[in-house]
This record gives sequence, structure tokens and C-alpha cells, in this order.
Amino acid sequence: MIELFDATDLPRAREAGALVAGILQTMKGRCEVGTNLLDIDRWTQDMIIEAGGVSCYVDYEPSFGRGPFGHYICTSVNDAVLHGKPFDYALADGDLLTLDLAVSLNGIVTDSAISFIVGETRSPESLALIDATERALVAGIAAARPGARIGDLSHVIGEVLSDAGYRVNTEFGGHGVGSTMHQDPHVPNTGRPGRGYTLRPGLLLALEPWIMADTDKLVTDADGWTLRSVTGGRTAHSEHTIAITEDGAEILTLPKP
Repeated sequence: MIELFDATDLPRAREAGALVAGILQTMKGRCEVGTNLLDIDRWTQDMIIEAGGVSCYVDYEPSFGRGPFGHYICTSVNDAVLHGKPFDYALADGDLLTLDLAVSLNGIVTDSAISFIVGETRSPESLALIDATERALVAGIAAARPGARIGDLSHVIGEVLSDAGYRVNTEFGGHGVGSTMHQDPHVPNTGRPGRGYTLRPGLLLALEPWIMADTDKLVTDADGWTLRSVTGGRTAHSEHTIAITEDGAEILTLPKP
């Protein structure tokens, strides 16, 4: 299903995006050496409920997961890159943490992810991974406008990641959002320009470049959810929800200054 929203819905989409961005920035500010992943999940729950939002994750039960996710935020550490299920783990100095959050507010879902380093130890490898996904996300957003094709976005995202020396996995990627979290069209993180669905005003897309240091192969953790690098190498993931407008693309999940 592909949903197209009216321009009058854009204020609601902005509110939903601001909520997700605000929660992620608050959680980033609270993440320090010794912070427990379960506390991050609990703090996120409190903020969603206080804002009148609805979690997209608690009851989420797709075919690739094992039962309902049961938590409010994805917390992926080091070699975990997607769907990181919070567990009893205290963050250590130098950990590379990805927080991924999707919330419905007033009937519209927005989805975003950030990767950052905890503490003071900042390895060049970790910084390079984060930088590549952030630059790929910027490139994908810049290519998003009415009349562009999904393949145009995928192509520029993949070019940035490949030029940085990373292999690209296409099992999971960006996607449409709207009244539900995962909708068509699928937005692979590499592709051919001029192919795929034509973007038009009213479309909401979550673009999410993600990479692993030395592989494009995933393995599922024992929890049935967390996806990790098969080699144990580090990973990074950056994501924004954008709205296609008459003038181009508006980032809905951009943090306030």
C-alpha cells in the first residue's frame, strides 16, 4: 500500500516528526558510560505516552521477528545494526550505539535512527561508519523531489556507501510510512537511476542507509530480532522521514537546534 497525504496533513506529520526527533535527542543526551539499555527503553516509553503517541514497536510482529518486539525503541550496539532488542546491558566507553524509533502521533507515523559513540573513546573506524551513513542520507534526501524515481534515491545512497568502501545489503532499507510504519515503496540502499516508483507530493518516505564494516551479511541474534554483522564488525545506521512536497523534500525528523 502507498499512501499520499494532503497538504493539510503536513502539520500533523511535522508534529509526529518533531516528537520522534526530540525523543532520540533526549535519549542521546542521557546515554553515557553505565547507562542501561533497559533504562533507555523505559525513558522512551514514558516520553511517548506523555506526548499522547503510540509505539510502533511494542506489538510489532512481522514474519522475520520472533513474536511481538515488546519494547519501545531499538538499541543496537557495536556489531548490531538493525532491530536491536533492549536487554540488560550497561553501555561501555567507546560503544557505537544506534537508536531507532518509530512513533504514531495523531494518526501519522514517522521513523528515524541515529548512530553515535558513547563516552570519550572514538575509534576512526566507528567515526567513518557513522559519517558514511549520514552523508548517504543527505544525498538520498537531496535527490528526493516530485518526478524523481525510487531508483534515483537508491543510486545516490549506494554510491556514497560504495565509494566509502562499504558493501551494501539490500535485504532491509528505506520504506514508505503513513498511517502504518512499513509501507510501499521499498527504498533499497543501492539501485539503478530512472527505475521504480515515481515520487509525488504527499508521499512520506523513511530513508535509512546502514552499513557494516567488512561485510554485507547479517545474522539474527538469539533473541530472534537483533540483526548483527556476521563478522562481528561494527555497524552504523542513519534515518530520517521526509515528506515529498511540490518544492522537493522536507525532513520531518530533523532535530531542533
